[in-house]
Formats: sequence, structure tokens, C-alpha cells
Amino acid sequence: MKPFRGGGMRRVVVVVPSLFTLFNLFFGIWSMVLASRGEFYRASWYIFFAGVLDALDGRVARLSKTGTRFGAELDSLVDVVSFGVAPAFLIYQLEFASAGQAEWIFCYFYVMAAAIRLARFNITQAGRAKHYFIGLPSPAAGMTLATFYPFTTTELYQQAFRFLPRHHLMQLLMILLTILMVSNVRYATMPRAGLRTLNGLLGLATILFILIFGILEHDAFFFPLGIAYMAYGILRATLLGFLTESEDDHEADIAGPIVIANNGEDPGEPYEPPTRGAAPRGGQG
Repeated sequence: MKPFRGGGMRRVVVVVPSLFTLFNLFFGIWSMVLASRGEFYRASWYIFFAGVLDALDGRVARLSKTGTRFGAELDSLVDVVSFGVAPAFLIYQLEFASAGQAEWIFCYFYVMAAAIRLARFNITQAGRAKHYFIGLPSPAAGMTLATFYPFTTTELYQQAFRFLPRHHLMQLLMILLTILMVSNVRYATMPRAGLRTLNGLLGLATILFILIFGILEHDAFFFPLGIAYMAYGILRATLLGFLTESEDDHEADIAGPIVIANNGEDPGEPYEPPTRGAAPRGGQG
């Protein structure tokens, strides 16, 4: 009788994070299909679901120590679709399609910024322990755009914001998101929950707050939360002077050649990330 070998199980575990990523892509594509049919409410929440899966694939890869170069590259390519193209297409169909021939340019610049943001993230922050993101993460930008339409269906919007020039506000929002994604403004990562430290307790309280209000008042909650996250980065940068790079960032020159260390490894197998280069599962790029 042959001894049991865990190689097959290990390969299954390696594949699991990529399955989350591919379902992320599925929701992004489905959102665009629904937006083309005028089903904007469902299309909005499918982009949000894609964002949840994007957060989960990185966590699963890190917990199971199954990050691969293949997974890291796949994650970035999928994020361009789910948080770049899909939200831009949704907003174009919702706001810009009937507003003039040149209105699509706002969507183009947004998608361009999302692609640049993810490329920069891959060579500067992916695979490192992060206490902050440099530039607004593309999932946060995409989910903010996606939850705009559900917010417009709420009583809060109808009573307090209906008189505002909606079309021009959407133009301004697209411009701000475009600039923030490629900026050097620092944004906090998701807090880590725990029971042993004060920071862990605060992180747990924050996550519970988001879960409770997100479930009970999801239409009215997530878009203001996205705007607050945007404003947090801007205010922090303005007050603390973090708009310029600090000396300890050690960022790569994104205009220069990029060398990806492979060390002869099979791209389908787990690997340890090099100091500079591609890394397993960027997450929140």
C-alpha cells in the first residue's frame, strides 16, 4: 500500500486563491452585461461583490502561504477589469452616454489611472508588509463609483442631495479618483482584528461597525464610506505633509527597467517573494 502523499491536496490549496480571483472577474463582467441592459442597481452591487472577493483572495493566499507569481499577475489583470473598466462602464451608461460625444473621456482617464495604479503597486508594495497604501487602492475607487447609484435611491439622497448638480458632481468625482489613484497620498490598510491589543480591539470594532451598518443600511452606507475614505487620505496628506515621498519608502523607479526574479521556479508553485519584483498576491492594489 502506497503511503499517503499530500501533494495533491497542496495543489488544490494553491488553486483556491485564484478561484476567488476568477469569481472576482466573473462579477466584473456580469456587472458590465447588466449595465448594458440598464439594470444599474444589480450591476453596482456585483462590482461591490467583486471587491469582497478581491479582499478574500489575498487573505486566503497569505493564510495558506500559497501565493504565486501567476496569482499575483492574474489578480492585477482582473482588478483592471473589475475596478477599472466595469465601474467606468457603469458610470458611462448611467451618466455620460447621453451627455455629449466627449464625455467618455472621463471614463478613459479613470481606467488609465487604475491600470497605472496596479502596475505601480506590483513593483513598489506587493508582497511587503504594509501599514498604508501609496495612492488610493483601485478596489476602493471602483466600489465608491459602483455604490453611487444605490445611494441615489435612498431617502437620504432624495432629501439632502437631490438639489445638487449630479452630472457635474460625477465628473468631479471621476477626476478626483483618477488623481488619487496615481498620487503619493497614503491610505490606511484594513485594520487587523484582535483581542489582545488596543489596536486589535479598535480594528475589530471598525470591522464590526462596517459589517453591521453595511448589512442594515447598505444602500445609504457604502458610498458615504467611500467618500470618507477618500477625504481621509487628502486631509491626512494636507495636515501631515505626506504628499511627497519620504526617504524610507524605497520605491522603485517606475519609468526604468523592471527585473522580476524567478530563480528558476515553476510559476505554478508557491514561492518566497524577492525584495524587489513580483510578489504573491498584492491585494487591494
